[in-house]
Amino acid sequence: MQTARRVVCAMSGGVDSSVAALLLRRRGYDVTGVFMNNWDAVDENGACSLEKDCEDAYRVCKMLDIPFHQVSYVKEYWHDVFSYFLKEYERGRTPNPDILCNKHIKFNRFLSYAIDNLGVDAIATGHYARTSLEDKEVFQQKYMKTPQSLFRNRFEIRNDVKLLQAADQIKDQTFFLSQISQNALRKTIFPLGELTKAYVKKIAAEAGFHHVLRRKESMGICFIGERHFENFILEYLEPQPGKFVSVEDGQIMGTHKGWFLFTLGQRARIGGQRDPWFVVDKDVTTGNVFVAPTTDHPALYRELVRTDRMHWLSEDPPAELVKNKMMECQFRFQHQMALGELTEILEM
Repeated sequence: MQTARRVVCAMSGGVDSSVAALLLRRRGYDVTGVFMNNWDAVDENGACSLEKDCEDAYRVCKMLDIPFHQVSYVKEYWHDVFSYFLKEYERGRTPNPDILCNKHIKFNRFLSYAIDNLGVDAIATGHYARTSLEDKEVFQQKYMKTPQSLFRNRFEIRNDVKLLQAADQIKDQTFFLSQISQNALRKTIFPLGELTKAYVKKIAAEAGFHHVLRRKESMGICFIGERHFENFILEYLEPQPGKFVSVEDGQIMGTHKGWFLFTLGQRARIGGQRDPWFVVDKDVTTGNVFVAPTTDHPALYRELVRTDRMHWLSEDPPAELVKNKMMECQFRFQHQMALGELTEILEM
């Protein structure tokens, strides 16, 4: 008799990870639920739900009759995710903590813990995403903790795993998985990839997971939760008061507590202004935030965008880009944003 494959499911206490664990159990796998604590709630005065999240995850595991573990990555999250998050804000950029968390914590440190400490064959999460591998193919993949060499053997035959959009286009979360490694993709199962959110809730209701169905959908910063963003950031970064300046005539429209609190394109809530104004640019030297009226103002549009070093899920850039130094592709810079057309140019 063949031994059941062992899978660790990352449990958040929410409906998605709970149903993911249930579906893995129904497939006959030996499932273990693990709750990650990545934020030190003791130091926070805000309402943090970590203890409640952990309790809800434990209740689901008990209902499914599967082992439950807790693991702490508080120090790792602070070093790999939150410190970088703050530094990027200080530089005038807007990083996405969920992308960083998936890259450094869930699909790196957690993956290593699951395989090295728990001896599992694969990990699973409640993300709405798919890969090009079937479950049985995931179990056949070899796990390499670190690359054996900085240089790829050019004669090596590779069958790269593709990250695919979820069946539920509204809930698709591949944007948040865009920085994870090929190695992680090879050892991950996404049980919800073919399902809609409505059907996942139906499964949860039929399974009696009423306590997780009553929970509000999480929309806050990864593992930190929902906070008043301005107040939260100003707990860690010194206020740097500045002015809102109109790009049309240079008129001062109002004041703010720090240019790092604003993202290009977002609505600038300027006191005393009845009409909406939107952020066009930021001057980190003067602290001025330049704004424009209406959502279709020409100053809000760009024809050229420069990126930092690219992360390729396949590890190597597409052959077309290498050969022609340019490639037609699609892009988005926000979750749920419609895909746009783009010509990518490789700068040497």
